Order: sequence, then structure tokens, then C-alpha cells
Amino acid sequence: MTENLWNYTPTSGYLAGVDLIGYKVEATDGSIGKVDKHSDEVGDAYLVVDTGVWIFGKEVLLPASTVTRIDQDDRKVYVDRTKDQIKDAPEFHRDKHLGEDRGYRDELGTYYGRPH
Repeated sequence: MTENLWNYTPTSGYLAGVDLIGYKVEATDGSIGKVDKHSDEVGDAYLVVDTGVWIFGKEVLLPASTVTRIDQDDRKVYVDRTKDQIKDAPEFHRDKHLGEDRGYRDELGTYYGRPH
């Protein structure tokens, strides 16, 4: 089984306590936006990415396990998904996420292909 969906992989280069807000997010095939919010809580780590005009202001939540590399010097986060995969991801719903809606978490878990 792969790393837990909601944790950074040991090889991502994530350092606890580093503020990723404002970092550019790079999919496997190009830039997708900037980190608007993030959590590094063990078992509930994620990025909320503001895609800006690329998907007309849509925000998407990316589980921490999708992060392959963090470049502190260039302020970039690299993820293991394509732009289309991210575009087709369930839209981030702040109220459902903060309310810990299990159905929403299950939907994200199913979409990203790893049970949590």
C-alpha cells in the first residue's frame, strides 16, 4: 500500500512548519496555480490550490500525498497529477471540508485513487 493519502511522502522534501502559501503549484505538464491554504497536520495534510484564471477561479484540494517535491528556493510545489486530472478533481468546498463531511472526504479519496 502507498503512503497515506493525507500525509506528505518522506521524499517530498516537506519540512514541518514551512508556510507554503503563495508557492506556485506545478502539475506534471505545467503550472496550475498557487497555494491558497495548506495543512501539515499528521493524517490531514493537504494543499488548497487557487487555479486563478486557468479554471476561472476554481479552488481544488490536493491531498499531501500528491506532492512529489517542494523547491524552497523557487517557491514551487510539484505534484504527481496532470493539469486535466486536477481540473477534473472535485471542487474544494470549504464548508464541507471544515465540517469534516465524511462523504466529501470519501469522494476526494476515491478520486485521488487511494483509500484513507
